[in-house]
Amino acid sequence: MSLLRLLPLVVLLVLSTLPARAATVLLRDADMERALQQIAAPILSAAGLGSSGVKIMVIDNGSLNAFVTDPRHIFLHSGLIMRLGSARELQAVIAHEAAHIANGHITRRMSNLRNANTAAGLGMLLSVAAAAAGSTDAAAGIAIGSNSAAMRRLFSHTRAEEAAADAASVRYMLRAGADPVGAKEVLDIFRGQEALSLGRQDPYMRTHPLTRDRLRAVEGMIAGHTGLPEDATANYWFQRASGKLSAFKRAPNWTLRRLEASGSRDIALMREAIAWHRQSNLSKALRAIDGALAIRPGDAYFLELKGQILLESRQFGAAVQVYQAAAARAPREPLILGGLGRAHLAAGNPKSALQALEQARARDFRDARILRDLAVAYAQTGQLAMASVVTAERYALMGRMEDAELHAKRALGALPRGSSPWQRADDVLIAAKRAK
Repeated sequence: MSLLRLLPLVVLLVLSTLPARAATVLLRDADMERALQQIAAPILSAAGLGSSGVKIMVIDNGSLNAFVTDPRHIFLHSGLIMRLGSARELQAVIAHEAAHIANGHITRRMSNLRNANTAAGLGMLLSVAAAAAGSTDAAAGIAIGSNSAAMRRLFSHTRAEEAAADAASVRYMLRAGADPVGAKEVLDIFRGQEALSLGRQDPYMRTHPLTRDRLRAVEGMIAGHTGLPEDATANYWFQRASGKLSAFKRAPNWTLRRLEASGSRDIALMREAIAWHRQSNLSKALRAIDGALAIRPGDAYFLELKGQILLESRQFGAAVQVYQAAAARAPREPLILGGLGRAHLAAGNPKSALQALEQARARDFRDARILRDLAVAYAQTGQLAMASVVTAERYALMGRMEDAELHAKRALGALPRGSSPWQRADDVLIAAKRAK
């Protein structure tokens, strides 16, 4: 997490009464994302979407919301994750959003958007997601150039769609062996919000209108199916994800006072390590994370956290060694490979950094920080045209299409025409022209 490795997503605003730009951020963390995928996997499989066919992404926003922008991503607000109390409640949210995908509610609306198989394509979708995450009655996402009323129409589901998604989500949970009472518990969180003014409602209410009829229908659907045993594995991953998130988002003293509520000793030690690290106490942070590793030897994601602590404490050589151990245990985890590349850069090893960062980018282009570090590595090894390609992709991912166009043109002028890097730069240039 570089405090959760914040990835900026810029949304251009068009109302003169607001600042020229506003930003939201994705929270990228390998451990948290792995935990969320573990929780989601049985639900996604039950929905016929494949256990890894949909990526669960977290947006740094304290309000309560969850939504989909395309068939490949489910977005959760960090505030919602920290508000939920169990894995079954989170599975209920994921099941509901998966139902919107499986039932075609999003595909029909988003059919005019380009696919998200490139950094530029995903950047345009994330611009829409950023606008949807906002709580002000504002502005336009650059991808569709529409005002907030149109944005609400795009993301708001009809009552018929909500009823269909509710019914499907309960079926998915039962098929996955998850207690469907989680669906009612989530709806109970939002009870009473209908009486609030629009500006005081959580964004989830504006995109997923809650009615008494919906609540009664869900209660009827789960009758006779409640009381299933708790899924200890799912709850572990929920506590690990929400515990790590709160340790980075809450004040360190808040975390230290609540370690006993972590669910397990290894999660408590992980949270303690984060709290001490945020207070710049390296010795206590290392003692805590080493304690977690003693409980779960060789855990790649605890090793990654230790590497981050060392790197941000300027212990570059030690950080490289720990990240290498983490990457050896999770060789296909792009965010760990990105951390290894970052540590190599800090230690003055740009060639080694380039190798790790290219492997990371090939597996996941969603992290703008990996692209930024990759551009630095290319520049430090004298490959300036490649640095321009990666920089163009990073700006496209962030929604800064004018900057993306500038660097794409620079790359196109220096690369062999028709080569793979040239085609990547050309893709960005095409996306930039469409954005205009």
